Amino acid sequence: MPDAVSTQPHNWALAAFLLGVLGLCAFMLLLSSILGSRAWGRSKNEPFESGIVSTGDTRLRFSAKFYLVAMLFVIFDVEALFLFAWAVSVRESGWAGFIGASIFISILVAGLVYEAAIGALDWSPAGRRRRQAKLK
Repeated sequence: MPDAVSTQPHNWALAAFLLGVLGLCAFMLLLSSILGSRAWGRSKNEPFESGIVSTGDTRLRFSAKFYLVAMLFVIFDVEALFLFAWAVSVRESGWAGFIGASIFISILVAGLVYEAAIGALDWSPAGRRRRQAKLK
C-alpha cells in the first residue's frame, strides 16, 4: 500500500489539472459574455435553421414507422461497428473470432428475417397492399 508521501505529487498534479480546467471554463464563459453581442430585436428570439425561417407548429406527430426505421438504423449501425472492430483484429482473433462474428451475423440475419416475416419492413399503406393483392 503506497504511503501518503508517495501519492502526494499525484494529488497535487490532479488538483492543478482540475484548477486549470475550471479556470479555462471560467475564462471562456467570461470572454463570451464580454465579447458577445447584446443586440435585441424581434427576429433575434425566433428559431432559425439553415437559412429558413420556421413556419407552423414544432410539435409534429411522427408515424410509428419513423421510430422503427430509427431503431433499425441503430441496430444495424451497431452491427457495423462490431464487425469493423472484428475486421481490424481478424488476424489476432483467429478462428474463435471468426466463429463469434459468424454467430453474431447469423443472429442479426435471423432478426431481420423475423422482422420481414411479421411485416415490420412493409412501408406501404394497408389499402395499397389490398389493391395490389387484388390485381394479382
